[in-house]
Amino acid sequence: MQGKIIKSTGLQYIVMNSNGLRYNCMLKGGFRNDNIKSTNPLVVGDIVEFEERSKLFVIIRILKRKNYIKRKSVNLSKKIHIIAANIDQAILMITLDHPVTTLLFIDRFLVEAKASSIDVILLFNKIDLFNERLKVRQNEIINLYENIGYTCFSFSVLNDDLSCLKDAMKDKINVIAGHSGVGKSTLINKLDSKLNIKTSSISDAHNQGQHTTTFSELHLLDFGASIIDTPGVKGFGLIEIEKKDIREYFEEFILFQNECKYKNCMHKNEPDCNVKKQIGTSISQNRYLNYLSIIDECDEQYRNNKY
Repeated sequence: MQGKIIKSTGLQYIVMNSNGLRYNCMLKGGFRNDNIKSTNPLVVGDIVEFEERSKLFVIIRILKRKNYIKRKSVNLSKKIHIIAANIDQAILMITLDHPVTTLLFIDRFLVEAKASSIDVILLFNKIDLFNERLKVRQNEIINLYENIGYTCFSFSVLNDDLSCLKDAMKDKINVIAGHSGVGKSTLINKLDSKLNIKTSSISDAHNQGQHTTTFSELHLLDFGASIIDTPGVKGFGLIEIEKKDIREYFEEFILFQNECKYKNCMHKNEPDCNVKKQIGTSISQNRYLNYLSIIDECDEQYRNNKY
């Protein structure tokens, strides 16, 4: 039999077949995924083959992934943690306060998504809580990313109509990501009133969300889309991305880097770099500084893995 993993608890998996039937499955003993070295061999979105053995359903094989989105494992820094697989679109939920989502976090996520050929929607939430300073700041950030080519939405998920977001999600497998407390579970409940995903409040002491979503799960929405809910993350460490490729994942660099003096210019210390000439005008200084931070991280990973 064949089906898609729609929930993973780390030890057990719920697999749904093409008829919508759901099976509680275990992983075959000795199962190995030779293609991807990760902390979690199977994830929500994976297409698998499974069979019944002694009244238990056992996953015996994973089919090739179209793509997957990953980050550096928190506990095992040299391993990857896969968030979800076989995705059409990612929705990154962003809050400018309570909790704060930094531009570096956003840019790290966008680099990973671009490397995995996954489109991204940037969804700004909790605008009902903004003061005038945050309203101005949000408009600046939205203008920055829309000018690069990203789709941005700005909502109070609790209060606003979400029709335009539903239209963008329809007929797609979406994964939702962001810090704990940005409103991911609240959004999913609002998108489909039949769902009742547990939500919790922000910790006032640390201005951080509590991990309401413990395990990833795919939800079928009543307007013809599906969404993979994922646990919130504090950081988004990049891993297994080639340093030389990162410049290709910053869309605005591509317009100018052919005019750099050196074909393999990394836009850091090289002379006559056309990308650096655009900083402050066509290229955001914040985005450029985030780019430098990411390539420096790649250098550090290379040094750590070399010895």
